[in-house]
Amino acid sequence: MPAPGMATANSTGTHRQPSFRRPRPARLNMARRLIAALLAAAPAPAAAAVPEAAPGAAYGPELEGFSYPYPVASYRFPSQRQTLRMAYMDVRPDRPNGRVAVLLHGKNFCAATWEATIGVLSRYGYRVIVPDQIGFCKSSKPAAYQFSFQQLARNTHDLLDSLGIRQATLIGHSTGGMLAIRYALMYPAATHQLVLVDPIGLEDWKARGVPSRSVDQWYAHELRTSADSIRQYEIQTYYAGQWRDGYEKWVQMLAGLYRGPGRAAVAWDSALLYDMIYTQPVVYELGALRVPTVLMIGDKDRTAIGKDAAPPDVRAQIGNYPALGHAAAQAIPHATLVEFPDLGHSPQLQDPSSFHDALLKALDNAPSPAP
Repeated sequence: MPAPGMATANSTGTHRQPSFRRPRPARLNMARRLIAALLAAAPAPAAAAVPEAAPGAAYGPELEGFSYPYPVASYRFPSQRQTLRMAYMDVRPDRPNGRVAVLLHGKNFCAATWEATIGVLSRYGYRVIVPDQIGFCKSSKPAAYQFSFQQLARNTHDLLDSLGIRQATLIGHSTGGMLAIRYALMYPAATHQLVLVDPIGLEDWKARGVPSRSVDQWYAHELRTSADSIRQYEIQTYYAGQWRDGYEKWVQMLAGLYRGPGRAAVAWDSALLYDMIYTQPVVYELGALRVPTVLMIGDKDRTAIGKDAAPPDVRAQIGNYPALGHAAAQAIPHATLVEFPDLGHSPQLQDPSSFHDALLKALDNAPSPAP
């Protein structure tokens, strides 16, 4: 199994280093020094660190009371006969490199969980846009909404358009990876590069034998959410049985939504979103991607929506990320696969140094953005 930074290209099916463009030696040495400095650095000093969430804290339905590491702006727009508010961070670098990175969060994550990656990319010259999708975290929780990855992609594209951004690198984690794939399929000209970090949707759970849940069943399930249930799920599914104290603030961030006055609205939108994820796999369309794509996979990841309700024989077969990553790299034209043998669902949280080193190398290998 290749070490972090090793790649598998679907054109040959063999392990090899990515075929980076060869910069001039002086530029290469400068880039290496910069990468080393970035990886050693703490998050940008201009930004306040995300505080540890107090155990037992209750937050509002739009995560009121929980501070993000950078200022939060709002994009208000009409959608499905209502006005919605999409929260986002727009972090501009001191020394721009002319590129934009859009970070898309996962189902059990928020924009704030990209904290370390925002700091690294900003120092590297990227303008970094980090939205909370509708139904999540600091964004609107509509009582009635036709959630689809197409709708979320349109919302994201409209946000970028409102900011004057015509092309960006999309970096999607978990459910954000599913969204990034849909975005690139819908807006290929607006997608400079696609980076998928342990994306879900690489298999069809329904076809694999995971039983369906109605939205009402998902709602009842979500109303039982607690800090303990979040933590136990993440230990077993995301982190291969291992836990670190640094993960706890993200547990408390989510649990606080379910302790607060908007608990029912949060649980209802979460139920609608789980139904969206379960019923809209992207695996069948991977071959249609036409943008440079990097898959970054933690080989100990075992995430699969609805796995807890699946029969034991099905549960044992799904969420096999080493196999899913290789299959996706074969299906996506000209994809590059980067594997982290000892990491799980969130390599950017488990081993930020290794993850960001591999990410910056992947971004350096991208073609120049369109003028």
